[in-house]
Amino acid sequence: MKLSAIIASLSISLVACATAPTTAQIMRPTMGAVRGGSFAGGHIQKLDYEGFTVWLDCARKGPVKFMYNAQHDTGNKARASSFRIDPDVPKECQQASAKAYGNSYDRGHLVPANHLDYSETAIRQSNYMTNILPQAANMNRGAWLLTEEIVECYRDIDELLVIGGVIWGNNPADDYFIQSHGVATPDAFWKVIIRGAGQDERAIAWVVPNSPAATKRNLDPYLVSIDELERLTGETIPVADYAKHDKPASSWVLPRGCDKS
Repeated sequence: MKLSAIIASLSISLVACATAPTTAQIMRPTMGAVRGGSFAGGHIQKLDYEGFTVWLDCARKGPVKFMYNAQHDTGNKARASSFRIDPDVPKECQQASAKAYGNSYDRGHLVPANHLDYSETAIRQSNYMTNILPQAANMNRGAWLLTEEIVECYRDIDELLVIGGVIWGNNPADDYFIQSHGVATPDAFWKVIIRGAGQDERAIAWVVPNSPAATKRNLDPYLVSIDELERLTGETIPVADYAKHDKPASSWVLPRGCDKS
């Protein structure tokens, strides 16, 4: 699916439906601390986990944005085997179940456990349902996985800032998990990887549809410039102005010999 078709299918309703909270919304005066996080206006709750941050929309019962620094890979601890409700977050803000979604949808991570494999605590926290949403299996194991592999490889070259989020859209046809989990199915997910500083700062961004068509081979059509991403999501991405206009012709190539474990 071409980017123009993706944006057309998502349409202006994305803005009207409120996607991930904008930076301005997140930085409003806060109240009600939760594990170093806080309510940041409306229903948005900021959760500071070990090594990553998630913004949770209590009304939607799901995460809407995430951010973390990906540093040199120094660990290889095993991924946690079970998914759980976060015991420190109000139940009314979370999904009703940690069970598998089914219907060809995975429990998809916003922040992957593999980028936190230096810490058993961080890995366990990445499996909280506050970091999980329904992702089409082909997408989770395809295009979205490839963005994670790009981070995994390039973090050994440069420290990376990774920011991403959710585009809920307005498509009730795929909301299979309202009754079982209390959460809608997002129409798309977005991610930005930022590396370098000053004149060497570079960024790459994607808007990946939550669709079986989003395979690894189809990642490049989902590339967007930072400008385009900001207009679509309402976010302000912390990159230099000159880097906001660039859109690579292709996704960053995985370096030969990269250890993706």
